[in-house]
Amino acid sequence: MPENQKIKFVVIGAGHIGKRHAEMIQRNEEGELVAMVDPRSADVCGVEQFNIPHFSSIEELLAANLDFDVANICTPNGLHAEQAIAALEANKHVVCEKPMGLTTESCERVIFKSMQMSKQVFCVMQNRYSPPSEWIKSIIDEKILGDIFMVQLNCYWNRDERYYKADGWKGTADLDGGTLFTQFSHFIDIMYWLFGDVDTIQGKFADYTHKDYTAFEDSGFVNFNFLNGGMGSINYSTSVANQNLESSMTIIGKNGSVKIGGQYMNEVEVCNIKDYEMPELKAANPANDYGLYKGSAANHNYVIANVIDTLKGRTSATTNALEGMKVVDIIERIYKVRDEQKY
Repeated sequence: MPENQKIKFVVIGAGHIGKRHAEMIQRNEEGELVAMVDPRSADVCGVEQFNIPHFSSIEELLAANLDFDVANICTPNGLHAEQAIAALEANKHVVCEKPMGLTTESCERVIFKSMQMSKQVFCVMQNRYSPPSEWIKSIIDEKILGDIFMVQLNCYWNRDERYYKADGWKGTADLDGGTLFTQFSHFIDIMYWLFGDVDTIQGKFADYTHKDYTAFEDSGFVNFNFLNGGMGSINYSTSVANQNLESSMTIIGKNGSVKIGGQYMNEVEVCNIKDYEMPELKAANPANDYGLYKGSAANHNYVIANVIDTLKGRTSATTNALEGMKVVDIIERIYKVRDEQKY
């Protein structure tokens, strides 16, 4: 890609996250937003503010022969893989919101198509850009904690009837897929990014407050071993009353312990490491604010910048397609344990 040429993006899906992508593209001087795609009309989904063409489907977009480089997939989870494949078949790069798919098999098909077409697939895991995440990654990579003994991931959020709309896709088996896919895959990604793959998965699951809203569990205790050594757990719930409680990771190593906490894993709460002085970190971005509820860190500006820098040959993808598939694989294996139980 020539250095002075703008990267042209189309955003597919004009919900909260799609609009966030659109805003970040328009703010980047090397990016250009050329269209948005959503089956709803332009005025209903609010894309008129971006002053760009609106298409009702990917097929309509591609039939228009519009010149663009990247398709950003920001639709319901269950559509991600097939829409990514459609964009790749049209010889476009893809930015895919989490999760990359709802099955490992569908992610494998995306990866195969990207290799066949020699196109990039970027998976959106924006929590990797938060200062505590970047810091703990350096600590693990440099083995400052020594051998890792235990990792505990706690994700306790509020998602009540305000979140699940009667005619919406959230909570459905085919388009949402489950609590770990929609709410907590960012944190499973951080765990995988730091410590690698897992096996010997065990778990307990429950549906306390969402029987009328979702087709799956709202809470779980999951434990496993890391292939690289040590054991871990994920404890999660969307049944927390009123507001999000915490997203935290506690790491116990041979040389000390660390806890990253806060509502969105945005604060270093404990750093107790032998002969180590904690550096001062830059401030974390606030959580994405969706009105009645909040999500993960608002770091999509870094995602778009990474896509542009990668396509211009300056760097590589922060989260590549293989990593996106591995997060889906871990969740799929956890849910296999869930589905073998009667919760």
